[in-house]
Amino acid sequence: MTYKTVLLVLDANQFEADLTAAADLCAAASAHLSVFLVKVAAPPQFGDYAALSLAWLDIRAAEIEQLDKAVVSARTTLNGLGISFDVACEYTETAWDDDLIGERARYADVTLIGASMDPSLQTRAIEGALFYSARPVLLATNRQSVTLLPKRILLAWNSSFESTRAAREALDMMKKAESVNVVLVDPTAASRRNGGEPGADVATYLSRHGIHVTVDRLPSAGRQVEEVLKQHALDTSADLIVMGAYGHTRLRQRIFGGVTKAMIEAPVVPVLMVR
Repeated sequence: MTYKTVLLVLDANQFEADLTAAADLCAAASAHLSVFLVKVAAPPQFGDYAALSLAWLDIRAAEIEQLDKAVVSARTTLNGLGISFDVACEYTETAWDDDLIGERARYADVTLIGASMDPSLQTRAIEGALFYSARPVLLATNRQSVTLLPKRILLAWNSSFESTRAAREALDMMKKAESVNVVLVDPTAASRRNGGEPGADVATYLSRHGIHVTVDRLPSAGRQVEEVLKQHALDTSADLIVMGAYGHTRLRQRIFGGVTKAMIEAPVVPVLMVR
């Protein structure tokens, strides 16, 4: 699809680099930038007789003031850049910050997560957007490398529901790209999943949309799937990896690891994830 509204989720500490990079991205794509600044409240502290600590109340007041200043700063920065934008904020508790982010993401086409966020908040923001918005998330370690107009795309394909949604979500991007590599790692020919020629079905589907497709069937050779995908993205000079997210449960991913977890933690090129 064409992305006309980009949600940028930031915390209220260090966000200027993410903000200006997102503004550049939206300017290049003629998209509206919707900034959502999030501050997670400090956990309650109790004094004598189980009363709330006055020091904790002072901390909360300071955090709210910091959030208000961050909103003013973000608006000031964006006012001079000539793009369409809005800035909102939320002072919230850890228990429901992912829900709030997911709800906000429903009214955007794609969600960007600040690269400078606190790691625990960043993880919850990604999961909130993926699980509670039905919208894709765009991730990158180097925010300056992110674009909504990639020239070379790697589509990670395993015939799953999640990868099918990812392919459909990125159709417009792939139509405009110069090349699209559909990558299967250790595919097995089977009528129920990959067919007699793994990758042929999805390549035919994409070709009917006018997309120039190359199918790469790669052996893992003992490596993790995410390692194969990352290396192939570098080898093909991909601007973007498109992939389905959380084919397994979040609990299993956290305990045993998985492709989604690995790509979130260390993307070598920008990654568009779809749940």
